[in-house]
Amino acid sequence: MRAVPGRGGVPATSARARRRRRVLGAVAVAGLAVAAWAVRDVPAALGRLPGGARADRVRRSPQFRAGAFQNPVSTRTMLPGTGREMLRDLLLGGQSRRPGGSVPVLVPDAAPPASTPAGELGVIWYGHASALIEIEGRRVLVDPVWSDRCSPSTLVGPRRLHPVPVPLDRLPRLDAILISHDHYDHLDMATVRALRHGQSASFLVPLGVGAHLERWGVPPHRIVELDWTERATVAGLDFTAAPARHFSGRGLVRDRTLWGSWVISGRHRRVFCSGDSGYFDGYAEIGTRHGPFDVTLMQVGAYAVAWPNIHMVPEEAVTAHLDLRGGLLVPVHWGTFNLAPHAWTEPVDRLWREAKARGVRLAVPRPGERVIVDHPPPVDGWWQALGRPDRAAPVSGSA
Repeated sequence: MRAVPGRGGVPATSARARRRRRVLGAVAVAGLAVAAWAVRDVPAALGRLPGGARADRVRRSPQFRAGAFQNPVSTRTMLPGTGREMLRDLLLGGQSRRPGGSVPVLVPDAAPPASTPAGELGVIWYGHASALIEIEGRRVLVDPVWSDRCSPSTLVGPRRLHPVPVPLDRLPRLDAILISHDHYDHLDMATVRALRHGQSASFLVPLGVGAHLERWGVPPHRIVELDWTERATVAGLDFTAAPARHFSGRGLVRDRTLWGSWVISGRHRRVFCSGDSGYFDGYAEIGTRHGPFDVTLMQVGAYAVAWPNIHMVPEEAVTAHLDLRGGLLVPVHWGTFNLAPHAWTEPVDRLWREAKARGVRLAVPRPGERVIVDHPPPVDGWWQALGRPDRAAPVSGSA
């Protein structure tokens, strides 16, 4: 078949082919530009491994052996043979893994009322593991993550299921910022950079995590790194880094920075923050050394059969709370990001049932709700109205 000439005697098919190549080339260039924009912050978000004097401290740690930090008991981050079961649960489990409506978010006051007694102890849960602790006139922010996704990228990764109750620039003046470990849902580059500019508080972090903060511009004098059992006094409060059963890492290299829980001690009040942890008998030792605690902030969500050693199920969180000699239990690490195959309401449903069975005082605040530890609001099951089945629930990491 003979080609039909086009303009200037050029075959029409040849001209169309050139136009198609130009269009495809433009699309490819645009795609590369979009991809480059999407990953522009990823190298910085990965952070930095400890070096210099910081690396020397890491190597001297009793927890650092064979080139990596170790848990107090033997731990697997994922059990052998559970990958297929995990994938099946994620894709076909049928759980309602997202809320069935809008999560009620309260906007907290910038500061407690002027008439608040000096000895009052308060907790504001902002979502996931982020919380503000008001203790003896000081304010301590824990594991702040304000980004829309807990991921090195702004375009992919688990996305927030409810708004943050208050913008970072409307937080009250902070006296300390605690980080439990360097996973993305606990340590967020954008949030750290904003707090670097908008606050003057020190960051208290487990050993090695300061390398990430320095890469993100936090001045060294604002970084306090602690090994397990080490203590620092900041703004009149004592902070002790305590053990946890977890792991660390923001890229392909793991366990080069330490993870942990935190003990916050004032003259009269004590708070325990679990960070992420599987259950282990170290909780009883922490309770003996540092308890009793007026309130514990305990990880209760994002658990799975595949990783029982690194996250507690709700019943274990209650046991750990009792080991710690805790007063009020406030659950964290649930409800904000879709990180595990269980139903969205399941962690606090199970926690409420177990707490009632074992006589544990419990508060389950809405995001942004201020809990007065000595006079907590009654548990009202507010989340249960959002537990309607959602057949279209996406797998973890979807928008």
